[in-house]
Amino acid sequence: MPVKNATSKDWNPKSFWYYPWGQSVTHKGVDIFAKKGTQVLSRTRGLVVFSGNNGRGGKSVIILSNKYHLHYYAHLRSIHAHNYRYIAAGDKIGEVGNTGNAKGKPAHLHYSIFRLIPQPLDWDTHTPQGWKKMFYLNPALETAHES
Repeated sequence: MPVKNATSKDWNPKSFWYYPWGQSVTHKGVDIFAKKGTQVLSRTRGLVVFSGNNGRGGKSVIILSNKYHLHYYAHLRSIHAHNYRYIAAGDKIGEVGNTGNAKGKPAHLHYSIFRLIPQPLDWDTHTPQGWKKMFYLNPALETAHES
C-alpha cells in the first residue's frame, strides 16, 4: 500500500465497493489509516496528471500509469508531487491528512485505482452504481507495483 510502513491492519479490505457510503453512494477505494504526516508513496511510476485541491477529496494527487490506470490519492495533508512531471514507484507524493470531506475524521489516505479501459466482467449487480465497478480495481488486491 502507498502509506509508508502500513500493514494490513491499517485498512479494511472490505471497504472497497462498500455500500452505502455518503454522497458518493459507493466507496470506490480503500482508506488507509496512519498518523497525520506519514509519508504517502507512489505505488506506480507514471505521469502526475493532477495535484491540488479537488473538494471532496481535499488535497489530492492523480497519477496516470503506463497501464492506463489512474491512481487517486486523497485527503492529503500536504502534496509533494507536481503536475505533468514523471514520478517513480516509491517516490514521496504527499503526507497523510484529513482534508476535504475527511475533515474532523481520523487521518487517512483514500486510495483508488480507476482504469480508463473498463473490464465488463467486473459488473456488480448487487449495489447501486454497480456498472461503474468495471472501471475500478480493488487496491487491496493489487499488490505488485506497475512498471
